[in-house]
Amino acid sequence: MNHKEIAVEFRGDAQQVAVIRLMRSVKRNALSDGLVLGLRDIFMNLPASVRAAVVDGDGPHFCAGLDLSELGERDASQGVLHSRMWHEALRQVQFGAVPVVAALHGAVVGGGLELASACHIRVADSSTFYALPEGSRGIFVGGGGSVRIPRLIGAARMADMMFTGRVYKAEEGERIGLSQYLVPEGQALDKAVELALRIAENAPMTNYALVHALPRIAEQPSDQGLMTEALMAAVAQSAPEAKFRLQEFLAGRAAKVSKD
Repeated sequence: MNHKEIAVEFRGDAQQVAVIRLMRSVKRNALSDGLVLGLRDIFMNLPASVRAAVVDGDGPHFCAGLDLSELGERDASQGVLHSRMWHEALRQVQFGAVPVVAALHGAVVGGGLELASACHIRVADSSTFYALPEGSRGIFVGGGGSVRIPRLIGAARMADMMFTGRVYKAEEGERIGLSQYLVPEGQALDKAVELALRIAENAPMTNYALVHALPRIAEQPSDQGLMTEALMAAVAQSAPEAKFRLQEFLAGRAAKVSKD
């Protein structure tokens, strides 16, 4: 869990939430290969007590993208392997052991937006801005952005960002789906931790289904998706914790949903 450019701390009475913070503020938390591999290793080796995670960036920016100082000349084969390394690292974020909340602020640019899009919930504060400047730099996204970002905002909006260099501010980003929550400046981390603590209270199999089954169901033809849903529902409700929670609800000992 130790990495010179990533800090990990734990929140909650049972240390059930891991806060994973990028620590390259002098470079606006730009993603070096070492930092990407560090994220991969941390998400692969979270302690058993952790049931949700938060990704944050030290300083005024979440992540300003790829560290272009590392972008040396690569032949096509090397380029493919480098991109696939990023894919594997961000796969550990998206399809790892726990739900992940991103605490966004300042720059969420290029590879930073690719990292944010691999998280399951995104909380942005009012300082956040989003961009994909790869088009103007003669490169293309390589960290899974061409798959994940269109699923949030649509292919046309992503293409516009890359064609024209369009920058979305925090309010616009929430409107089009780049974040689910918008909070005042400086409050993204607190809100992200609050959500992660709430998520950590869920039955583990339900969280597992939301992380691993829901995105796959969404990509399946409807008849296959419905079958997958039925199988996942049967597995989730058969878990001992699910049975206990249902008994608590039926006995009147569990809170009911209200509008407050």
